[in-house]
Amino acid sequence: MPLETSITAPAVGRVASDQRKDTNRDLSPADASGFDTPLRGYSTSGSDSDLRSLESGLDSLQAESAGTARSWRRVLSSVLLPVALLVALVVAWQLYVTIAHPRPDIVPSPADVVGSFGQLASTGRLQQAVLTSLERGVIGFLVAASVATPFGLLLAEVRVLRRAFGPLITGLQVLPSVAWVPAAILWFGLTDATAYFVVLMGAIPSIVNGLLSGVDQVPPLFRRVGTVLGAGRLQQGTLIVLPAALPGYLGGLKQGWAFSWRSLMAAEIITTGGTMGFGLGTLLDQSRQLADISGVFVAILSILAIGIVVELLVFAPLERRLARSRGLTRGGER
Repeated sequence: MPLETSITAPAVGRVASDQRKDTNRDLSPADASGFDTPLRGYSTSGSDSDLRSLESGLDSLQAESAGTARSWRRVLSSVLLPVALLVALVVAWQLYVTIAHPRPDIVPSPADVVGSFGQLASTGRLQQAVLTSLERGVIGFLVAASVATPFGLLLAEVRVLRRAFGPLITGLQVLPSVAWVPAAILWFGLTDATAYFVVLMGAIPSIVNGLLSGVDQVPPLFRRVGTVLGAGRLQQGTLIVLPAALPGYLGGLKQGWAFSWRSLMAAEIITTGGTMGFGLGTLLDQSRQLADISGVFVAILSILAIGIVVELLVFAPLERRLARSRGLTRGGER
């Protein structure tokens, strides 16, 4: 048996070798290339992975370029449409002045307003008025937000206080801020404190009500999860409730800025003299006393422009970022 095995094994090896030689002679070069399949398979898988990574990179570049194009289109549409509307209004204004020939002391032409704007800017009075009003408005708004935020959270967390102060806060929000000007003059005189007091009384109720509205929309599950995790009432208010109520809170801040800016203009128009300084409201009132309708239009347009700039540069980006972080789509975006 060992002898048979020793004879048979070489014979089988020679037969297998002859068969491989015959197969290689019969195969064409294209078929014979299939014998290096393992090696080529290894290189092919590497090239496939390289191609896939290249394709994914190209797809990401295409997506980034498409997103950039969409953002540029959105910016252009948001800028071009207001500019086109402004140009149309100026053209209609000029056509009315040209056709109707109204009294120049009642309805000035756009050229007269531009000339008054240049004159006030050359003397520095316009820049002084803008800086003074902006300083008062920003400082008053920041103080109002720092007071209204903890007070609103306190009312949101303590039901008894909310039932007690809720109607009063709503009534103060409805009350026109200009109604506080006579009392503020009697209390603080013709000083900056009068303007700041009127700003605070106009902004604080709006911010508090906005925060309360946002807190009311927070799901109760969030509070229960905070309780399970061991969060106290203060931690729930600052770490859970306030971040969840950001949409309503941001709306309250936006409304509070609008109320504070209007309140400031009313205070500056009424409280002229003393140590009040020279703001846009003062410029508006002085132009009215001098029957300078062009100066009146310059002051009005400056007040309007500041309101629009604050909306576009501060609140609109915050709203977009908040909506994007929460996976929301604003109705005005396309």
